[in-house]
Amino acid sequence: MNIKEDSFSDLLIKESFFLLIKPEDNIYSNTSIKNSFFEELESLVKLGLRNIEISWSKNKNWLDFVSEIKLRYPKINLGSASIVNKQSIEDSLKIGLNFSMMKFWDKDLFNYSKSKNYLLIPGIKNLKDLEEAINLNCNIIKIYPIKNKDSLIDILNFKNIDFIAAGGLSVNDIKTYRSLGYKAIVIGDKGVINKKFDPKISEWLKNN
Repeated sequence: MNIKEDSFSDLLIKESFFLLIKPEDNIYSNTSIKNSFFEELESLVKLGLRNIEISWSKNKNWLDFVSEIKLRYPKINLGSASIVNKQSIEDSLKIGLNFSMMKFWDKDLFNYSKSKNYLLIPGIKNLKDLEEAINLNCNIIKIYPIKNKDSLIDILNFKNIDFIAAGGLSVNDIKTYRSLGYKAIVIGDKGVINKKFDPKISEWLKNN
């Protein structure tokens, strides 16, 4: 597990954001919507997009959809998000994803993932959960939702932890959160405008 965490940490030195994709159910059944999605994703990957996470879904087509992304872009650091139960971890393992992110802290789920030698990054907003995660040797932590984080959490006090900021952030927030000590941010809902990826993401990739 430490090797996986180390290689993930190395990647965070080079990369500044994760693009979180939340597929709606119609993407599985509507070919034109799916094709349009892959065209857009292709252009971002060509510009240098490296980190993608897909919200886990109970939809029976989720596995095939994410497997297709992995097949098309084998060099992408691909993970799943909104992990809430063992099934979501098992599905992620089945596809061979690199990591998953939890919405909130769940000690049992973290330990389950650890027993599978799988990298699960928790979402944490209060100091108690943060300390519990660190005591379980968790070295990569997502602060979520960042705008409601416990004021007692000062990430600069935790030198050996890689922090990721998430919740309501856009590409415009990368510079700010990097300057505050976060290794990366997650761009979720604000990464999509009118059902298309925010054009500012393309601009950022071209210039960085």
